[in-house]
Amino acid sequence: MSDTKAPDASRRSERSRRAIYAAALDLVSEQGYAKTTVEGIAARAGVGKQTIYRWWPANSKAAVLLEAFLDLADQAARAVGAEDAGAGIPDTGDLAADLRLVLRATVDELNDPVFDRPTRALAAEGIVDPALGAEFTAKLLEPQLQAYVRRIEAAQAAGDADPDVDPRLALELLVGPLHHRWLHRTLPLTHAYADSLVDLVLRGLAPRT
Repeated sequence: MSDTKAPDASRRSERSRRAIYAAALDLVSEQGYAKTTVEGIAARAGVGKQTIYRWWPANSKAAVLLEAFLDLADQAARAVGAEDAGAGIPDTGDLAADLRLVLRATVDELNDPVFDRPTRALAAEGIVDPALGAEFTAKLLEPQLQAYVRRIEAAQAAGDADPDVDPRLALELLVGPLHHRWLHRTLPLTHAYADSLVDLVLRGLAPRT
């Protein structure tokens, strides 16, 4: 009697899904969003294009890229102790240390070609395609920003930050300059720069005596 087991369809599907993620990110990095096609993604991933249309039936190219980006962001978030990209910033009780940890991780992501190239391509496409830009903002960027809001609010509740400061304004002062330097390549993006941003913003967040 044969001991041969039937192929694990779920494992095969997961391998195919990850191959599609990688293909989509690679292609948008190499040739931009506009020139990336479902057919190209399928060919690079080694799957039939009908597989993509079956798994992502609506607006397939954008849907594939969004899911691939969310997966990439989740992997980066787990590297700093969060369950997923929107789950939250680690709360050790030390706001400065927590913010430095996350901003340093963001610097590493933005300096990583795997993350940098597709992000630039999609940021550029989001300018000329407002609907795409709005979708990526709502589903990818905004959940990450809300994680900062929740961590700052927790610090306010603990008495470690001024309760009168708008958390949204504080987080924009943290991440805005970081992304400006990354987008325009004005100066190197470093951990030291991220630490300086945290130190500066925490002065404004300090409880009033």
